[in-house]
Amino acid sequence: MLHYLANEGSTTLVELSHYLYVEKPTTTRTINRLEELGYVEHVPSRDKREKRMQLTVLGQQVYEEVRITIDAFEKDILTGISVEEQQDMVRIMQIIRANILK
Repeated sequence: MLHYLANEGSTTLVELSHYLYVEKPTTTRTINRLEELGYVEHVPSRDKREKRMQLTVLGQQVYEEVRITIDAFEKDILTGISVEEQQDMVRIMQIIRANILK
């Protein structure tokens, strides 16, 4: 969720649920917890029924710190795999994902 909010900006719980392929109650519980931790906040919206969320400054800082660890881990596990092979892997995983979602 932090990744999506950091890269896509403010979003609704429905949009986030669709992106993650999880039910809205699951998204709501997780967002509520992230809000308690001070990582996300409500954003005013034209539609009062819509609950838009965005990262707080603290949430952005946490995301950036975690991203450093993730980037280092990805670099380690991809050692010895060429860029072309990595691109093939991403393409194949996208096909697999599409097949699962049929």
